[in-house]
Amino acid sequence: MPIVHGFDPPERFVAGTVGEPGERTFFLQARTGVRLTSIALEKQQVAALAQRVDELLDEVMSSTDDGQTLVPAVAPLALDDTEPLEQPIEEEFRAGTMTLSWDPSDDRVVIEVFPYTEAAVVSPDQVDEDFEEPEPEEVFLVRLTAAAARSFVKRAEQVLEAGRPSCPFCGNPIDPEGHLCVRANGFRRREP
Repeated sequence: MPIVHGFDPPERFVAGTVGEPGERTFFLQARTGVRLTSIALEKQQVAALAQRVDELLDEVMSSTDDGQTLVPAVAPLALDDTEPLEQPIEEEFRAGTMTLSWDPSDDRVVIEVFPYTEAAVVSPDQVDEDFEEPEPEEVFLVRLTAAAARSFVKRAEQVLEAGRPSCPFCGNPIDPEGHLCVRANGFRRREP
């Protein structure tokens, strides 16, 4: 039986970072009372989760016409959260597989994050094989209202945009010293 770090609903659920742009570590963090859980993950995982949560809410909004399900089109201003991650940040685990669903019984977005394991990595030559992912030892489970989920997406997008600016030519990040742009034949580009 896996350890479940469950929050239904959390008082706070955010994506945030520690470190300087280019060297940031990304976290999902949930808190209820004094219980605080922090999960490390990759920038791309934050971006994918935020995008999918937003798409899920849009799908629910367009498919429900029962008059009972209230999904805001944008994040409510009252739920804006610009505070830093709470201390101490103690990583429970590094995120691997994530699942996302809508629970219509109580109008909640359900996010499950499972630890990264080498055993769950599938190489290209194993794609057609029957593969059974090992049972996880723990899971991070968060159930959010639609309004809280929209607020999570808004903050995650702000966190992602706060990194290094992108090169207008190749799209790669520009360090403060500039970068060698492959689209500009190796000429060094500076931040605009």
